[in-house]
This record gives sequence, C-alpha cells and structure tokens, in this order.
Amino acid sequence: MSFTPSRPVAYACLALSMSLVGSYVALSKPLVAAIPVFLLAWLRFGIGGAAMLHWLRKPANEPPLTGRTRGLLFLESFLGNFLFSICMLFGVSLTSAVSAGVIMAAIPAAVALLSRLFLREPISGRTWTAIACAALGIALLGFARPAEDATAAGTHRLAWLGNLLVLGAVLCEAAYAVIGKALTGKLGPKRITALINLWGFALVTPLGAYAALQFDFASVGAGSWLLLLFYALAASVWTVWLWMTGLKVVPAAQAGVFTAMLPVSAAAVGVLVLGEHLTALQVLAFLSALVGVLLATLPPRR
Repeated sequence: MSFTPSRPVAYACLALSMSLVGSYVALSKPLVAAIPVFLLAWLRFGIGGAAMLHWLRKPANEPPLTGRTRGLLFLESFLGNFLFSICMLFGVSLTSAVSAGVIMAAIPAAVALLSRLFLREPISGRTWTAIACAALGIALLGFARPAEDATAAGTHRLAWLGNLLVLGAVLCEAAYAVIGKALTGKLGPKRITALINLWGFALVTPLGAYAALQFDFASVGAGSWLLLLFYALAASVWTVWLWMTGLKVVPAAQAGVFTAMLPVSAAAVGVLVLGEHLTALQVLAFLSALVGVLLATLPPRR
C-alpha cells in the first residue's frame, strides 16, 4: 500500500533522489573501468530486480493495466534508464566534461517545457526563476571543471557527436520526469519502480549477456562488487522510488528544479570522498543551485 506524502516530505524525496544519482555517478567511475558498460547495466538491473521482486505483485486495489499505461512504463524505462545511460556514458567519452556540464544545465528547463507541452501544467514566474538559478548553478559547475579536461577533449574530432549525445540524455531525463508524473496517477511508486526495472533488464539482456560471455569475472575485486551492490540498489531501487513518491504531489515542472542536486552532489562526493578541491566558482554554483531549490519549495503566496 503506497502513501501520499506531505509537500515537505515530497520535496525531501525529490532532493534525496537526485543527490543519490549524483553520488553514484561519481562513485561509479571505478566500476566503469572494471566492468564493460553493457554488462554493468545488466548486473545493475538484475540485482535491483532481485531486491524488489515482491514489489512486482499487483496490489488488490490497483486497476488493470491499460495499453496506454503499459506503453508509458516501456517509454519510462527505455528513455529514462536504457537510452539515458547509453547517451550519457558514450557522450561524455567523446566530448569534454565542461561541455557536458553546461549542456546538462538544460534539464530543469527541458522538464518544464515538456510538462507544459504534454501535461498542460502551468509554469509560474517563480518556477521559471528557480529553473534559471538551477541552470546557472549547473553551468557554473561545468565551467569550474579543470581547464585541461576541456582542452584535451575539445580537440577531439567527434566532440560534436558527444555534445549531441549529451543533449539526447538531457531530453531523456526530462521525458523520464514527465512520464513519471503521468504514471503516478495510475500506479504506486513501488510498482512503477519494479516494472520499469524489469523492462530495463529485458532491454539490456542481449547486450549484457554477450558481454558476460567474454568477461573474466575473477578479475573484479571484492571492493568493486560491494560498490556494484550500492550502485544497483541506488540506481534501480532507491532513486526511482524516491522520485516517484515525490512526483505524486509535486508538479513535474517544479520537480525538474531538483535535478540541480545531481551535479551538486556529484561535486560534493568529489570533494569529500575523492579528495578534489573546491574552487570559488564551484561554491558560487552550489549557492545558485540551492537558491533555485529554495525558490521551488517555498509555499506559494496567498
């Protein structure tokens, strides 16, 4: 049985969801170096699915799945899980981290526009201001990356393709937020989480199984297996459930502002866990992104 959270609890769920995404993105770097991308995705969906098998059971009060709901579940997994991961991982490998960070600044605005277009949600002036603050914060984080990273990748002859792939990831993430809002009116957060993970497992199985046949599993250390367990539970279970729970009461355009927490948390993990240094520009980026979140969460004026 799912519950309907209060508005402050919903905000906390959205912020924690995106913060977890940023943290596991930062901490998954050793995993990508140790395990092929498609095999890593297959293991992620498999571990996540095993952890929430009981969530697949249809609740007694849930209406039968319509063709439209089944289609939305497929699109949510295909765009938000499968295609987003491919576009982001391969896009960043072709372009600079600076360029990717700046392009990702478009996520809140993309969510707002798609929610207006497909969900007919009104967008207030304060929400637009919050989106601008979040986008500015993410863009500043991108410019705050080391200059040598931009120089090395900027000369890459396929940088333009990498930028297009990252832009595709932005659109996938925005579609994930908007479709999720539509699904929360039909199904509970746990059921949505389990079903889209099942679709993700089915989509990546051919590529993951092929990679597994050629991979030496003994080469992976115990630390990497523990990190994989965290990555699988965070990416497939915790972040999705938190996001869908928050979307039950928060409009998609407003929820999109919380995507600013993704690069903020990734940078925080880099400083606190990986030993990176925090620059003045990164501090300014943090403040701008947090102002955006504050504007989005303040109660409306009567």
